[in-house]
Amino acid sequence: MDAMVWLAVMIVLIVIEIITVGLTTIWFAGGALVAMFVSALGGGMMLQIIVFLIVSFALLIFTRPFAIKYIKKNRVKTNYEGIIGKVVRITQDVDNIKETGCAIVNGQEWTVRAADNENKIAAGSLAKVVNISGVKLIVEKYEEEITV
Repeated sequence: MDAMVWLAVMIVLIVIEIITVGLTTIWFAGGALVAMFVSALGGGMMLQIIVFLIVSFALLIFTRPFAIKYIKKNRVKTNYEGIIGKVVRITQDVDNIKETGCAIVNGQEWTVRAADNENKIAAGSLAKVVNISGVKLIVEKYEEEITV
């Protein structure tokens, strides 16, 4: 293939990446860039395709996880993700056996269940959200730390 074809492929892949922002096609654009250099140096079509595939998949496999971690570092948590770890006040006794328990979080009432079926948490107590299961908060009793 001609180096200009690889340049065109690279540009198309970059445009797709800009539109989707999925961190997928950018790695193939890198492969197209290296294949373009192989083409410019006189490498055959089979070598160009092999280099394109090897470089693209190597970039995808080895650098994508780091890029996603770096980019998602500043990502704002969604509504429910922000609740995990939060300390809430229980508004209705939490008893998994009787299937009772409520708390108000950010102005919304949530059904609450204890992380352990044996534990009951009284209304008015504080609890820490440890997980979310469907539309239920999973909590553990929270003891306020007393500082002297």
